[in-house]
Amino acid sequence: MIRKGKPQDIDSIMSIIKAAIKDMESKNIHQWDEIYPDKTVLNEDLANGNLYVNVEDDIINAIVVLNEEQAEEYKALNWKYNFRKQLVIHRLCVDPRAQGGGIARKLLKYSDEFAVKGGYGAIRLDAFTQNERALRLYEKNGYEKVGSVQFRKGEFYCYEKNVE
Repeated sequence: MIRKGKPQDIDSIMSIIKAAIKDMESKNIHQWDEIYPDKTVLNEDLANGNLYVNVEDDIINAIVVLNEEQAEEYKALNWKYNFRKQLVIHRLCVDPRAQGGGIARKLLKYSDEFAVKGGYGAIRLDAFTQNERALRLYEKNGYEKVGSVQFRKGEFYCYEKNVE
């Protein structure tokens, strides 16, 4: 079940983020750290009603943030789908102990449905260039690479998907 996150979910969410950071670092993927995403960012996501959790057997095992916030760096890219408004995916994260079971695909499908119901024309996101598993996930699910941007941790590919 996917539902809106609640403030009382923050400890479970932080546990997933910390486990994901440890797992990525063990694979030499230095995408996230103690600075980002931190508890402040995630509490803001919860307060704004933008954070969604995947729950199985009463346990939160994944999160995704859906909103319209685009990084300033996105402005330099030649986006293909500029009609209507764009939904942006942030911080999609599956607990490493639950990976490989299709949860990330499920969250992307949920994001597609959310976008259609919300009247969005496209979905945008960025993914760390060294996170090959994430890159494959987005490309297999219909996202097209638009270009790349530089953030604090390095180069990120930017993707978009038409949902009309």
